[in-house]
Amino acid sequence: MTHRADLPAGARIEIRNLSKRFGDILAVDNLSFDVQPGRITGFLGPNGAGKTTTLRLALGLVRPTSGTATIGGIPYGRLHQPLRVVGSALEATNFHPGRSGRDHLLVLADTAGMRASRVDELLGLVGLSDAADKRAGGYSMGMRQRLGLAAAMIGDPRVLLLDEPTNGLDPDGIRWLRGFLRELSSQGRTILVSSHLLAEVEQTCTDVVVMNRGKLVAQGPVTEIASASSVVAVDVDDPLHAAEVAEAVTGVHDVTITSSGLVVRVSRSARSQLVRALVAAGLEVERVAPQRGLEEAFLALVGEEPAELVGEG
Repeated sequence: MTHRADLPAGARIEIRNLSKRFGDILAVDNLSFDVQPGRITGFLGPNGAGKTTTLRLALGLVRPTSGTATIGGIPYGRLHQPLRVVGSALEATNFHPGRSGRDHLLVLADTAGMRASRVDELLGLVGLSDAADKRAGGYSMGMRQRLGLAAAMIGDPRVLLLDEPTNGLDPDGIRWLRGFLRELSSQGRTILVSSHLLAEVEQTCTDVVVMNRGKLVAQGPVTEIASASSVVAVDVDDPLHAAEVAEAVTGVHDVTITSSGLVVRVSRSARSQLVRALVAAGLEVERVAPQRGLEEAFLALVGEEPAELVGEG
C-alpha cells in the first residue's frame, strides 16, 4: 500500500502502451504520454477520440486490455486513501440529487479521512457557500461543475483529472476556473484537463496531448503545438507590395491584406522562404505570428471540422 505522504510533492501521471478494446471497437490504441507536476495539460481530441476512456482507465474505473496507467508509478487501485492522492471530476451529476451540496461533500470528506471543516473551506473556494444547503438536484449545470471541482479537491490531492470542467460555466465562471487551475498548478500539482474549448486551453494550459481515433497524434508545450498553425500574420510596411511578393512564393495560399500587413495560409516549410522573399523585395518585415494557433494546428492534426469537436471523448 502507498500513502499520499509516500509520493513526491508532485506525482507524474504515466500512460504506457495503454489499450482498451470494447468488443470490435479499439477505443484506446497503444497510447503513451506523461503529465508532469506543476503543469496544466490539456487533453484534446474530437468526438470519440478516446479521451474519457483514457481518464477512466487512469482512475481504475475500466480495466485495460493492455498497458498501464500509473500515478507516481502506482496504479490507482493500489493507492492507499486514493482521494488524498488523486482528485477527479468526470461527470457533473455524480451526486445524490436529494442531498445538499454540503452533505454531499461531508460524505466524501468522511471517506477521505478529512475534517468536516474542509467542506466549508471548499464551498467558499468554489463559490458555493450561499447554495451549500440547497439540494444539489436543483443546482444549475455551472453550479454542478463547481460542486464536482470541490468534490475532486476534498482530499487536497496532488493530482487532478478533470473531464470538460468548463461545461455549463458562464464567461465569468470560465475565467474563475482558469485562475483556480493556475493557482493549483503553481502549488506543484499535476493537472490533466479534457476540453473542447481550444481557445481556453490555449490560455490556460502549458502542455497539450492530442488524441484521434484512440491514438496519440501530438504532445508537447502549447506554444510548440500552436506554432504548427498554417495561418500566419505578417506585419510589413507595404501590404500591397507584400501581397504581390507573397502570392509568387510556392507554398503560400489565401493571401489577405490587412491594415498592418498580411494574413496568409502558408506551409510550415515555406514560412522562412516567404520572409526571405519579402526582405529581398526591399520590404521591412516587423513580425510573423501564427493566427488561431492551437485551433488551426488541432484541426490539421485530426482532420475534423469545428462542429465535430464537441462531445464525449
